[in-house]
Amino acid sequence: MKISPKCINLIETFEGFRGEVYRCPADIPTIGFGSTRDIDGKAITMSHPPITHAQATALMLATLVQYESAVTRFVTVTLNQNQFDALVDFAYNLGNEALRGSTLIKLVNTEQFNAAANEFSKWTHAAGKVLPGLVKRRLAEKNLFLSHD
Repeated sequence: MKISPKCINLIETFEGFRGEVYRCPADIPTIGFGSTRDIDGKAITMSHPPITHAQATALMLATLVQYESAVTRFVTVTLNQNQFDALVDFAYNLGNEALRGSTLIKLVNTEQFNAAANEFSKWTHAAGKVLPGLVKRRLAEKNLFLSHD
């Protein structure tokens, strides 16, 4: 399965575009639409040159392949497109290992979708603090996960 424009919209909305390197709330050098690695897979450093919106989009799309693949590997049941998109966005934001070890994925794999959807809201902390942006993002993921359009 591949992501739909809904997943890209979530990422662009919640990450926002930044052409210059910045430190995310977890203190990791980041660029573009929340990318922590360059197109070659190397970690972004604070000395990384600025990138354009088009470069950031290309980087995001190239990076998303690994998250699509991870969701496909970790999920053992059939998902609809919205569920897949929500899980890919979650993994893009938190990393594949967070998804793999989560109660969220365990509940998905036992087809307890409503209970799984309630797990999104447990992932709202960065650097030990609840971040309002993560609260909103997790709610958007949950709503997408539960929608059937």
